[in-house]
Amino acid sequence: MAFRRRAYEPGHRPKILVVIDETPECRRAVLFAARRARRSGANIVMLSVIVPDDGQPWLGIGNLMQAEAEAEAGERLDKSAEIVRREAGFEPERIILTGVPADQVMTLIQEDEDIAVLVLAAGTGKEGPGPLVSHIAGKVAASFPVPVTIVPGGLAEADFEALA
Repeated sequence: MAFRRRAYEPGHRPKILVVIDETPECRRAVLFAARRARRSGANIVMLSVIVPDDGQPWLGIGNLMQAEAEAEAGERLDKSAEIVRREAGFEPERIILTGVPADQVMTLIQEDEDIAVLVLAAGTGKEGPGPLVSHIAGKVAASFPVPVTIVPGGLAEADFEALA
């Protein structure tokens, strides 16, 4: 169910959504988003998605695994927040969700009417640009509810300032 974006209406402020994961290109997406936010006056929402284990853990082991995954996600968010503070001068919003990353991204965008753009970075490895980039750019691009900025993996960070 799509609804109208309100990011630029009175009482609202646009948000840039960045997915925080363990990939090397994630730092590039955060850096690009922080510089774009500094120039545009937008907020940043950092989302870390925990992918649940498909196995059936015994008794309390599942809870322990979830807690460990949340702690790791929190550490990734902390490191990324340092970049945002340094580059944009403010504290970003942090969200941890559990599920399929593409589904969680879509749900968050649908629930937050101030998200105005999604920033992702493409990987440069032989595996391709990454599953989230491939999914959004290929499978759902025509119906995606906000613009998507894909930071090319080979783009020099020195060029970020001119482009963000």
